[in-house]
Amino acid sequence: MNQLLALLALALTTPAFAQTHTHPADSKSPYSDMTERDIKALSDEQISDLRAGRGMSLALPAELNGYPGPRHALDLADALELTPAQRAHVQALFGEMQREAADLGSRIIEGERALDRSFSTRTVTEEKLNAALAQIATQQGKLRAAHLKYHLRTRDLLTETQVTRYNALRGYKAAQP
Repeated sequence: MNQLLALLALALTTPAFAQTHTHPADSKSPYSDMTERDIKALSDEQISDLRAGRGMSLALPAELNGYPGPRHALDLADALELTPAQRAHVQALFGEMQREAADLGSRIIEGERALDRSFSTRTVTEEKLNAALAQIATQQGKLRAAHLKYHLRTRDLLTETQVTRYNALRGYKAAQP
């Protein structure tokens, strides 16, 4: 019995066991590098994307189901053989989308900044939290809707042949109705 206890004690103190057994107090959070962010919930890249009105994959239901976005349609304008009128319309849609999305993105950033501030200043209450989250969620919904509606409008400007070509060029399988 003493030999068994000695072996168990030896096993528990070996480096191999020590390396695999950690205590919660020894664990570094995956969020530890985020403590110095200006807005804790948003990375610099997310802030930049929101300010610039970039898509951030918000329109994937449209994009992956045969509704081209204006940005990518412009990128592929020559391959899609857009007419000058189509190109002008898609360019106008892209400008409108970018302006609308950037405005909404700025509102999301400010909402997240206010939420972060309410926690950092210890002024958050459940009522303030719910109001802040509702405001942010509303702006996020509007941002997604903006991107999606411009995919709808872009598709309306293209022929079926152009949409099929767009999907092929982007590497998408044929959209199923």
